[in-house]
Amino acid sequence: MDGDAPLVKRSFVFYLVPDFSLIAFATAIEPLRLANRILGYEAYRWRVASFDAQPVRASNGVEVSATSTLEEERRHLAGEMRPSMVFVCSGVNVETHAQKSVHAWLREVHNRNISVGGLCTGAYVLAAAGLLSGRRCAIHWEDLPGFSEKFPMADVYADLYETDDNIYTCAGGTASLDMMLNLIGEDHDDNLVNRVCEQALTDRVRNPHDRQRLPLRARLGVQNSKVLSIIELMESNLSEPLSLLEIADYAGLSRRQIERLFRQEMGRSPARYYLEIRLDRARHLLIQSSMPVVEVAVACGFVSASHFSKCYRELYGRSPQQERAERKQLLTSAA
Repeated sequence: MDGDAPLVKRSFVFYLVPDFSLIAFATAIEPLRLANRILGYEAYRWRVASFDAQPVRASNGVEVSATSTLEEERRHLAGEMRPSMVFVCSGVNVETHAQKSVHAWLREVHNRNISVGGLCTGAYVLAAAGLLSGRRCAIHWEDLPGFSEKFPMADVYADLYETDDNIYTCAGGTASLDMMLNLIGEDHDDNLVNRVCEQALTDRVRNPHDRQRLPLRARLGVQNSKVLSIIELMESNLSEPLSLLEIADYAGLSRRQIERLFRQEMGRSPARYYLEIRLDRARHLLIQSSMPVVEVAVACGFVSASHFSKCYRELYGRSPQQERAERKQLLTSAA
């Protein structure tokens, strides 16, 4: 390459964890490829790594080839192939694939002032490596309850993506696209970002603090603003549930009015709906974390494990212990 040739802006390593999210991985790489194509030169380079350079199976069963091992990547940190950014791409069952050697490598990457990031549940791996204490981060909404309980020192948000100094995290799905478009915009200009968007058939770059999930109005099909505000209040107070009197005081309605509204809009009493969303959170914690059942009960506002188990069985037809056992059995058979 002669002195007038354009330089590589960033070089990436994408480290794949088994059961990773293919959509999060693909939407991270594709904008880089499109940017190179539009620019007419290789502004971005990347390589795919796995623990042993063997293909890694995504959560949808598709295998992706890797070109380097973890040990090779450790050696590259001090050589010509030193990357400017390292992203961990994971997905479901992230806890079951934890490896201390990967955590040590990520700490070394960070200590060498190389940017690190996590796609989808990648924030879990970064937190387990000790890199997210006191840091803002993002993770998929489904994994947020378990993540918050396991890593209370991390400043986690249900945002599309977060950047804290040189640590990048995104919630997965198509949020990877938005985060990468933001990086491309930092390196070049809005014109290039707009042209990449046109090629990817997306009409805009979303704000990092845009919602991950649909607004309650669209998600629940409810139009009554009072009911929606009460549900938001409930969802914000799961570990220490509010009484109906406290909810009524907040909403400026009587208990009878709230009861009538919930029967009309939700087909159940407010107390029943509140219980169901607490149990839904408990189910996510049981599936997505290794928290003891009694701690799950406390985190979801139940005064005793026995009461929690009784309510759980009534709603889901199995006990919390059976839920977790069935999940483990499913993981074992999938492996």
